[in-house]
Amino acid sequence: MVVDDVPMDDKVKRTRDLLSSFYSQDASHTSAPVNTTSRFATLDTINTTSFDADQYMNLLVQKSNLEGLLQRHVEMAAEIKNLDTDLQMLVYENYNKFISATDTIKRMKNNIVGMEVNMEQLLEKIMSVQSRSDGVNTSLFEKREHIEKLHRTRNLLRKVQFIYDLPTTLGKCIKSEAYGDAVRFYTGAMPIFKAYGDSSFQDCKKASEEVMSVIINKLQDKVSSDSESIQARAEAVMLLKQLDFPVENLKSKLLEKLEQFLGELDLSKEISIGSAIPHESTNEGSESDPVTPLPEVPTREFVEAVHAYHVIFPDSEQQLVKLVQDLTTRHFEAAKQQIREQISSAKLANRLRFIWTDVLLINEVLPEAALQDFALEAACVAVKQYVASAYFHLLHEISDTLLQIQKDGIGEEYPLRAALEASKNAVIQGSTKVLSDFCCLLDEDLGLILKLRDMIISWVQEGFQTFFKQLNDRLLLLSGKNVPMAHEQFLAERLQADKVPAGLVLVISQLSVFIERDAVSRITEEIVSSLSAGGVQLYEHGPAFVPAEVRHTFRSAGEKFLQHYINMRTQRISVLLRKRLTAPNWIKHKEPREVHMFVDLFLQELGAVGTEVKQILPQGLPRKHSRTESNGSTSSSRSNTLRDDKLGRSTTNRARSQLLETHLAKLFKQKMEIFTKVEHTQESVVMTIVKLCLKSLQEFVRLQTFNRSGFQQIQLDMQYLRPTLKDTAEDEAAVGFLLDEVIVAAAERCLDPSPLEPAILDRLVHAKLARTTD
Repeated sequence: MVVDDVPMDDKVKRTRDLLSSFYSQDASHTSAPVNTTSRFATLDTINTTSFDADQYMNLLVQKSNLEGLLQRHVEMAAEIKNLDTDLQMLVYENYNKFISATDTIKRMKNNIVGMEVNMEQLLEKIMSVQSRSDGVNTSLFEKREHIEKLHRTRNLLRKVQFIYDLPTTLGKCIKSEAYGDAVRFYTGAMPIFKAYGDSSFQDCKKASEEVMSVIINKLQDKVSSDSESIQARAEAVMLLKQLDFPVENLKSKLLEKLEQFLGELDLSKEISIGSAIPHESTNEGSESDPVTPLPEVPTREFVEAVHAYHVIFPDSEQQLVKLVQDLTTRHFEAAKQQIREQISSAKLANRLRFIWTDVLLINEVLPEAALQDFALEAACVAVKQYVASAYFHLLHEISDTLLQIQKDGIGEEYPLRAALEASKNAVIQGSTKVLSDFCCLLDEDLGLILKLRDMIISWVQEGFQTFFKQLNDRLLLLSGKNVPMAHEQFLAERLQADKVPAGLVLVISQLSVFIERDAVSRITEEIVSSLSAGGVQLYEHGPAFVPAEVRHTFRSAGEKFLQHYINMRTQRISVLLRKRLTAPNWIKHKEPREVHMFVDLFLQELGAVGTEVKQILPQGLPRKHSRTESNGSTSSSRSNTLRDDKLGRSTTNRARSQLLETHLAKLFKQKMEIFTKVEHTQESVVMTIVKLCLKSLQEFVRLQTFNRSGFQQIQLDMQYLRPTLKDTAEDEAAVGFLLDEVIVAAAERCLDPSPLEPAILDRLVHAKLARTTD
């Protein structure tokens, strides 16, 4: 073997080092059992270089019994055998490598044997070539120097000739419009002009500068010309930049031109769908509201100008973004102006389609503007304004219909009935038309509308809720119960609170009942059928449209308006009654000859009430108030002591007071229910007004002092009202009771309560009835 020359100790040491380096890497993965490893955990490992065999044996003998020592012996024998096997394999592998290395070294020695001779011959040849090259260089040196000098002179002469010919060359470039070549030639001559422009080439520099000023003007005109292509204008700007021309001034001028162009755009005109959107399908307007085609607004030209400016000045994004946003804002301002003028859904869709097309065109040439999001926000405001405007105009339409009651209804036999029917139709048909317009808008095949579809449905539902709330407020204003807001002053000028017709209040009351019972249900069905695709939109505080809340509002409003009508009529009659009782001197009243004329006025007012309610209110079922036996008195009657005291003032007139005692006795026999809940029927309203008027008359009587004639006049008037009010009021017993109350109140305030004889009373009453019949 090749390694036989190495001493034995060195071989053993090398072998041990090899084995130690090999096995020390996997010392933790020995094949010894787990219990054995843990048992000798305190012993030094046997594979380390500092292994002490005696110490290891002593520790092993001390800590192990005979069986353990035998087991450890078997394990170590197996490990030794494995190590010998691994060493043998390692030696075999290294032996093959050693043989290969030896053969290679032998071949190298054989190949190097003749190389030195060849190298010496190569060196001699190289030296010979070098000596000959030096000789050639020496012989040609002077000629080469002369040729290089002549070449440099020739190049210099060419440059000088180029400088002298530069003005002519630039003029030729102007004629051929080769402005790029002219700029290249001039910029190439600039270093020479800077160095010798004030001395040798002064005239050439001056002439070239004059020609270049013409070229600069040409380039400026080219940049500003709209007939030039965008690429040509961009190249012109690049050439101006190479000439160190202040392009910023030109940039500002072009930007001002764009702003001026934008300011001159007339966006207030209506845009025809066909001219603006040639490739999109259009919806035809209704026959009553056609879309008139008008010339297209030249916004496409503006978009092309923006595109050119962006290409020419790539660093101008911020200014262009502001411009296109201004254009979009002006578009939507024009749309809002049309909305304020009550635009149809077809025209609004036409306007939005044109705006959206411009937005898409601008987005292609200037995507940095993110104009779609900007336009979407502006469209939200515009469409929401359109929805609110539709409800606003519907509200005014209903108000105008109700205000027609103030005008003289020439040719109308039943003006209140006609006004009520017209207002009902305005609510139903107007709401249906508004909802139909919204549906037409939602059906438009437009990307902008599709993006806003859910929001529009929400606004429509929310708008109906707000509309009914505003309608209730408007009805309160029309009835004179609300103080007008600032934006309702125009309505307040048309309808003053002290001039509100009572018939208008009655119509408003029945309109509220109609909305509560019929209109809300029909409108809800229309909303569900028309906007079913959108579903019911929910908000944080509940759904957008709550029919139950609207019904509750108008149910309460109907009752309030009806009560307000009753109060208005009662107050009007009460003024008449107060004038009647406060005007004469009842202490000096003369003996009654006939029924007083105020009774006719009273009945005339009640007749007007009857005429109004018959036009508006339905008839109710006949109903009589029941009487219950009671030993107590009514709230309006006096105690027995007071009555006896009043009737006992004069014992000499007892016979003449017999009739009065009869009337007073009735008040103690029965307990009467005077005031009940008012219903929306003719009889209930008229009866309530009669009760309130008679009650007011009773209170006015209690404020006066009567002599006998005055008391008899009151008795005569009340007696005449008994048969006349019989057909007007549904509750004859309540009317008779209140008439008796008036007579009793007059008797209490009379100095001598002697009633008329029944025969005289009947004769006067029949005489009045006869004259009235005639």
